[in-house]
Amino acid sequence: TPNLLIVESSAPSSVMLQQIDELASNCEEGVQVMVIGATNDVALYRQLVSRGVSEYLVPPIEPVQMVRSISNLFTDPDSPFVGKSISVVGAKGGVGASTIAHNLAWSLAENARVNTSLVDLDLSFGTTSLDFNHETPQTVADALLAPDRADDTVISRLLAKATDRLSLFTAPANISRIMDIDAAAYTTVIEGVRRLMPYVVLDMPHGWSEWIYSTLMKSDEVIVVCQPDLASLRNGKNIIDQLKSQRPNDNPPRLVINMAGVPKRPEIPVKDFAAAIELEPEIILPFDPQLFGNASNKGQMISETDPDSKSAQAIDQLASMLSGRETVQPTKSLLKKLLGK
Repeated sequence: TPNLLIVESSAPSSVMLQQIDELASNCEEGVQVMVIGATNDVALYRQLVSRGVSEYLVPPIEPVQMVRSISNLFTDPDSPFVGKSISVVGAKGGVGASTIAHNLAWSLAENARVNTSLVDLDLSFGTTSLDFNHETPQTVADALLAPDRADDTVISRLLAKATDRLSLFTAPANISRIMDIDAAAYTTVIEGVRRLMPYVVLDMPHGWSEWIYSTLMKSDEVIVVCQPDLASLRNGKNIIDQLKSQRPNDNPPRLVINMAGVPKRPEIPVKDFAAAIELEPEIILPFDPQLFGNASNKGQMISETDPDSKSAQAIDQLASMLSGRETVQPTKSLLKKLLGK
């Protein structure tokens, strides 16, 4: 018998169980059996599992779901831990991709309560240290310039703790030196961080190069940030179409529309934007310069500045989608309220 058998049956539960018993008499021990049935029945599922069936699926089944189910059957429990990588990239400059990345990392860590690392890969102009009011003597460039020495111990030492659950890999944000870094170095460093953290948010620079393309291709999730304008539509569609065609068995890219509703600015309606780009937005963040300006000036995230705002709730919703965990806004102590922190 092969390592895996996939059986589809539209028979009633009692007949299906009889068929499975007959099949079992012809299978060697250790074969994985996946059953595709017509009824979403918990009792049937339990009876199938008790007979040794590894997985039970009910149509309609997406190809990605099938691939994941098969992969889970053959996961090596002794394989090294690898965290989930989430790349955030802007369809054009100035759409707020870094702001989304930073607030998403915060929400994952503080509101979804999972250990997260934010890696700022915009080496020349990254704003992580400014947005978190957290200057660090070492940056991600220290690891990228010496990837052969960037083992788990070194990367752990270079990561700066912003909170108990959030670690930062800031960018040098220095244009006095042009750093020509090999694409393989990025892979080495990112994989090193993934071995240490369950969630890794990659703040990608706006551009297109070998290492950016490679990083997006290898990411578990890709978030494309757009504004509702023509340039974002064209560039965003190019990026999304490329990722869809080259990653047919991976999660499709996720669309985020930022700064919607700028006064007196002609915009493409969200419905038309989504239809043209052929992807529904996961979240839509309204134009709110006062909220984001106040947060930036204080070195805070919007969830800290105004947790009840539409933007903060939208970011929490995205974090919940990505982590599968419910987000909970942390409550402030009376002392922190009095101090305004």
